[in-house]
Amino acid sequence: MSLLLAFGRAYPWPSFFTLISLLLAGIMEGLSLSTLLPLLSTAINNQEHPSTASSTNGSDPDVGPGQLIMDGLSQVGLSPSLEIFLIVIVIGILLKNVFLMLANRQVGYTMAHVATDLRLALIRALLKTRWEYYIRQPAGTLVNAVATEAQRSASAYHFAANVTAVSIQILVYMCVAFLVSWKVTLTAIVASVCLLLVLNKLIRMAKRAGKRQTKLLKSLLAVMTDSLRSVKPLKAMAREALFSSLLETETRKLNKAIRKQVISREALRASQEPMLTILVALGLYIALVKWGMPFATVMVLILLLAQMVSRLGKVQRQYQDMVIFESAYWSLRETIDHAEQQCEDVSGDQMPVLDRGVIFDNVTFSYDKRTVLQQVSLTVSAGDFTSIVGPSGAGKTTIVDLVIGLIRPQQGEVFLDDLPLETVDLKAWRRTIGYVPQETLLLHDSVYQNVTLGDPDLQNRDVELALRAAGAWEFVQQLPEGLQTSVGEHGSSLSGGQRQRIAIARALAHRPRLLILDEATSALDSETEAEICQTLRELRGTVTILAISHQAGLIDAADRVYRLEHRQAILVEDRSASGPSVGH
Repeated sequence: MSLLLAFGRAYPWPSFFTLISLLLAGIMEGLSLSTLLPLLSTAINNQEHPSTASSTNGSDPDVGPGQLIMDGLSQVGLSPSLEIFLIVIVIGILLKNVFLMLANRQVGYTMAHVATDLRLALIRALLKTRWEYYIRQPAGTLVNAVATEAQRSASAYHFAANVTAVSIQILVYMCVAFLVSWKVTLTAIVASVCLLLVLNKLIRMAKRAGKRQTKLLKSLLAVMTDSLRSVKPLKAMAREALFSSLLETETRKLNKAIRKQVISREALRASQEPMLTILVALGLYIALVKWGMPFATVMVLILLLAQMVSRLGKVQRQYQDMVIFESAYWSLRETIDHAEQQCEDVSGDQMPVLDRGVIFDNVTFSYDKRTVLQQVSLTVSAGDFTSIVGPSGAGKTTIVDLVIGLIRPQQGEVFLDDLPLETVDLKAWRRTIGYVPQETLLLHDSVYQNVTLGDPDLQNRDVELALRAAGAWEFVQQLPEGLQTSVGEHGSSLSGGQRQRIAIARALAHRPRLLILDEATSALDSETEAEICQTLRELRGTVTILAISHQAGLIDAADRVYRLEHRQAILVEDRSASGPSVGH
């Protein structure tokens, strides 16, 4: 029930339209079913008294719904007859199917929206989270949420809608049957409820299996993602069997959960049909023999009750399917809600300029209880090339993250010119930054798309200027299709230096004020590194450059060099025109 309410709140108008269509379909079906009794009475009467058929066509079936139909026809000026009854039944069935089609179409549309909306909600929430939260999320778990859990949530909605649709049909059958014979209907309802309660254990079994699947899929995809990332070193050391064993264990557990789901589902199906058949046969015997009801009335009741009991079984099966997938929806909602609670604070409203530079004033930063920077003061002067060096783990990347505003110091302050960075509009500040990471990420697409990343504001001229500034224009022109040449999977058709230049061009395409290179040349040979350094020297003065590296080439090319050691930043070289400018 909580799932139905959740979907109703999330999609109020589609749910309302679907519900109205189902109600109208139910009313039309009820009209057709109610017409069966006078139809059968008329047909039987015609066979028993053919000589008086014309005078008895409108005879009173002496039963509630039949009499209502007779009265309704009289109200619109139609004489009750076999032909009229048949027409009413046909029209009712036609309209019922039209309304069902409208309802099912809306369910299909909404089902697609459920998966899409959940995926977009998760992606948007994740991209707005604090950096410390984001980097702690297992990639496999997030992939599972976007791919598997979103689709299973859509399936849960589909089954929830089916439960609603069939429940409305049951209500219609129940109402008509009550009008025919409330005693028989009440007896059938009590017997059916007892039957459903007996089989409810299988529902609980399926629900537990569904929760188990959700949990195991998270774990399996998290392990698989990590394994696939490191498959080369694993194979190189003949250790792939270790991960294979772990994956096989998780997969077997998942298979066991799926088997329990299948067993519970098929056991429910196998149990329902014979029990329902016995229930209908017993009802037929009691109505005809014990209570001596008219044959036409009993036939209509059997039809109604058989449909009602059959639909009750269908509701239970659909509900079982719903609870199997339900856990995926709640798991995904929990992930989204948790991510939304970890939203990054970007409340600053001052516009960034970068006239003087980025200034660290006695900055201290710790990860949990491990202090990485302690009272660090340094300056990245506007227009200069500043390089920060130091061993792994010394805090070089932490400096970059503080400059970008991904993290904030526990003590001290980072200034952008004279403004504390926390007062600056971070979105606007980041739009002025070009960032080149250590691992170059190129799309399996054209050079043009890799430079623009689909930004509609960037045109061919912008791409050419960026490629020229990055020293890449010459080799791009020599490619088979120029800017439209595909770079291959992860840029596999290009050399390491060419990939790096494309990445630099991407960072320069929107004409940033600050270019950050985070170990961007660490994987390059000395010759390619020298070429990249020459490119960066040529950019000096047109853009502020901050390079994080332990490579000698970037150190030699820089105007100012800081070394990080013992949680401190030491100025070791200053060739800038402004001379030393440390602190604020």
